[in-house]
Amino acid sequence: MNPLETFLLAVALGCDAFAVGLGVGTRFCSRRQIFRLSFHFGLFQFAMPLLGWAMGLYLVGLVKKWGPWLAFFLLVFIGLKMAYESLRGEEFQDECPDPTRGMSLIVLSLATSMDALGVGFSLGILGRQLLGAAVVIGVTAAAMTWAAMRIGNRLSTLWGRRMGVLGGVVLVAIAFKLLLG
Repeated sequence: MNPLETFLLAVALGCDAFAVGLGVGTRFCSRRQIFRLSFHFGLFQFAMPLLGWAMGLYLVGLVKKWGPWLAFFLLVFIGLKMAYESLRGEEFQDECPDPTRGMSLIVLSLATSMDALGVGFSLGILGRQLLGAAVVIGVTAAAMTWAAMRIGNRLSTLWGRRMGVLGGVVLVAIAFKLLLG
């Protein structure tokens, strides 16, 4: 795979990370939160192609079967809670759990990198070299997540609570996209 193809693949795989980062950035955008989400999305986008390359066909089918459901429920929960809290007002803002921490962070990282798992499996079958491509994929996903969170935060600053609602709706939409393919 030439460098342009690798970069285009990385951007395509980073689109889910960008969309989630945009939604999360409307409510959670401290430097630490941006770093955590960007780092983990990049790390998972790097590791999943390598894992997919090394895994057998049975495990790929199992992960593809249950992974989207887990991601769906988590994204719907976070998205609806984010939208609800934005509509309730400023005094209740702290009640919404931070999706850049704990199990939410792990599940979101897994959810946004499932396509990378399949790509890694495909490239492994084709006998392609993967380490360089995995590095490009991971760095691109981290950069796209960072940019999306900054953009989401700026839009939230401009449009206030409406962006929190929009961010929640975006996360719910991504959940349905992950579930329905």
